[in-house]
Amino acid sequence: MKTHFIAIGGSAMHNLALALHNKGYQVTGSDDAIFEPSKSRLDKKGILPAELGWFPEKITADIEAVILGMHAKADNPELLKAQELGLKIYSYPEFLYEQSKNKTRVVIGGSHGKTTITSMILHVMHYHNIAVDYMVGAQLEGFDTMVHLTEENDFMVLEGDEYLSSPIDRRPKFHLYQPNIALISGIAWDHINVFPTYENYVNQFEIFIDKITNGGILVYNADDSEVKRVAEAATNPIRKMAYTTPNYDVKDGVTLLETPEGPMPIEVFGAHNLNNLAGAKWICQNMGVDEADFYEAIGSFKGASKRLEKIAEGKGKVAYKDFAHSPSKVAATTKAVKEQYPDRTLVACLELHTYSSLNAEFLKEYEGALEYADVAVVFYSPDAVKIKQLEEVTYEQIAKAFNREDLIIYTNPGEFKTFLFNQNLENSALLLMSSGNYGGLNFDEVKDIIK
Repeated sequence: MKTHFIAIGGSAMHNLALALHNKGYQVTGSDDAIFEPSKSRLDKKGILPAELGWFPEKITADIEAVILGMHAKADNPELLKAQELGLKIYSYPEFLYEQSKNKTRVVIGGSHGKTTITSMILHVMHYHNIAVDYMVGAQLEGFDTMVHLTEENDFMVLEGDEYLSSPIDRRPKFHLYQPNIALISGIAWDHINVFPTYENYVNQFEIFIDKITNGGILVYNADDSEVKRVAEAATNPIRKMAYTTPNYDVKDGVTLLETPEGPMPIEVFGAHNLNNLAGAKWICQNMGVDEADFYEAIGSFKGASKRLEKIAEGKGKVAYKDFAHSPSKVAATTKAVKEQYPDRTLVACLELHTYSSLNAEFLKEYEGALEYADVAVVFYSPDAVKIKQLEEVTYEQIAKAFNREDLIIYTNPGEFKTFLFNQNLENSALLLMSSGNYGGLNFDEVKDIIK
């Protein structure tokens, strides 16, 4: 099948391109910017565009599928040519549904935790040599790509993102998958540039539940009051399975999970990750993995890339980086690290990087999010605010929103780096939370100050 990607360089898009190439499809693509590791990975397979830019002449009548990425705009010249020729144009999630419509689709949704839960499920399947198709939002140990597609596998495990599908398809991605088995991990208002009210955001999850196939299964986090309310209010003919955070203990920096066979040491930690684990267990059991086999496999799960990932450890010092940016995830991650290292000074640094976090009105949602930090630091780049064409967020607005008198705030990357590298990190835990990189922070240099 001849397939062309408009905006092939994105994290999700290039992984889908690689998956289709591996499946035997004829893949071409374009983009106006391609960064590492996408560039090298596409080049290795021979599908890196020869030059950057948009080329309508690439769009020919014999192309059977055009896959449109969110990075492209609605007036993209290649998209306009494809529309003119009447070609079949798919969004990323729409094409994944086409690839999985004859499989059992397992979709993991939620404002937070979905990448970790999806990763846990795939780790368990990989451990037990159970082959499944998948799409996950992080690079996993033992997996070559973030997307894997076959003709023969029975299951397709999909991370269900609630963000928009494409520039010309404004539906949330997870509305397109029509799950047979679904999970919702949590609901906390996000993507306010797309969902302007909390009610509007919650409604997307109500629609998601309504899209579950008749006779399907909804696994939901009963510890989250909004998830519980939405799940229990659903009236479509599905089975519902609630999960809660399991009992656990922390001894000498090791988390011990209570299991039917007794306490079991695990690599991940924090109440939110134990909650994620409980959800993953129910999903795996519904995919045919029994409880004992789940526990055997999950003990070696080290976490998804950038999700509370340990980047360095020295004597009395440790550093983690985490993708956390929503208020609820920042609070959960900070609490988890403090709980794991109660006798150490916790230096927690948060970069405000997303549309939501840089919105002056939304900022108040962060009140108390850093309360477990001994040293609390917030960084944001005024340049990021300009790029996103948002109103400038002031120092005073941030200070008021977090409601913490000793909050340290930086807007200059150099000054933040100087602060960080001059910290006395003896007997400490450093936590770097961001979906960005603090204006160009080299994480390898951070490792050097820990070791």
